Amino acid sequence: MPTPSAEIILTTSHTLGLVAITHGEKYPQANQALEEAGFSRLSNGAFVSPLTDPQAARHTASALVHHAHEHGATITTSSRPYLGDIGTEIAAKLPGTWSAELEIYSHPLWQEDLWPMLWEAGAIYRALEEGRIPFASVLKNSTGTGLLLIERPGHRSGYLLGALTDREQEDPHDDPTTPRSIVLPADPGLAAHAIAHTFLPAYRRALHNQDLNTVLRSLDRIREEHQTLQAIKDSGRYSDGMPLSDSRLIVGMERDFADHAWLSYREVLEHSPVLLARCRPTATPWPQDAAALTRLREALANSQGAWNEWNDMRHELYSIPRTLPAHEWRQVRGQLGLAVLPAIETWLADSEAFERQARAAVPGGPAALSAPSPRLLTARPTPPPSPRAAIR
Repeated sequence: MPTPSAEIILTTSHTLGLVAITHGEKYPQANQALEEAGFSRLSNGAFVSPLTDPQAARHTASALVHHAHEHGATITTSSRPYLGDIGTEIAAKLPGTWSAELEIYSHPLWQEDLWPMLWEAGAIYRALEEGRIPFASVLKNSTGTGLLLIERPGHRSGYLLGALTDREQEDPHDDPTTPRSIVLPADPGLAAHAIAHTFLPAYRRALHNQDLNTVLRSLDRIREEHQTLQAIKDSGRYSDGMPLSDSRLIVGMERDFADHAWLSYREVLEHSPVLLARCRPTATPWPQDAAALTRLREALANSQGAWNEWNDMRHELYSIPRTLPAHEWRQVRGQLGLAVLPAIETWLADSEAFERQARAAVPGGPAALSAPSPRLLTARPTPPPSPRAAIR
């Protein structure tokens, strides 16, 4: 059944009275009908009319029917309470400080703005893919966690909750760390309990595993290029067997390696500190890893100067209307990579201990040890040196 080109959804709010939300490709016509019927528009795009005076409310309802017909808009009455109220009530019952804001996607294309932010591959993903989401409540807390609350499609009650993220991500279907949406009951108190005790713990585990896999992928990229460079240095030959024509070429290869290594090591510097902070080797079957974790923390501390320099430089360049030429950026990255090379080598040497300790430290307690998240990276044989072009 095609979506009406101009539709008005009516619901009620215990504080606002009658609430109307428009959607459809010709939603401005529905907006005009509401304005002519005497509704007031809120900053979030919803229209409201008080219900305190029964006679005035009947007059407004009659006027709305007339003006909606005049502008070709369809009226639908929802059996659910106003989602803006539900979001606010749930947020008030969650642990910590949360806020809720209703977002309206009147034009069908507007809901596509959710795609880059949605970290979810379950029911909300399908609802967005297959149908219309005219509005949603976005819940946020003081630490930056974002959750998307929508009415459960195809049901007269209940809600769906999924995670939002501002991180760059791949297809959530291909990411084993993606948190799944959950069905929430209609009661705000029960819904908040399910979020606090079921969804948020799973969300924290997903963040932990995403950070961990990001670090491991970064180290894997560095390790492959490091092994390729080392094989060429040890043999004096390219991977195709051709001898190096000039030993000075090694200097250029080392500089290129440092450039590429820095690009990946930045992710280690960004995501590993919080992972290391959760590690408790004495509570795992591998207490001997404590020494390796100490070395990794020292490596991070020794990299802090380069990390600060990089961030200061990026901030400075973004604040003025110019950027460095590409070759100068490569030179900067190469210098920073050479500066942290001992720290990078420490991370490569102790990555196995880091991985097993970080996997054991997944938020959730002992259960995390018995049921770890899927591994993206596992121990593997040393890869053969890449072709000469890999050194770039």
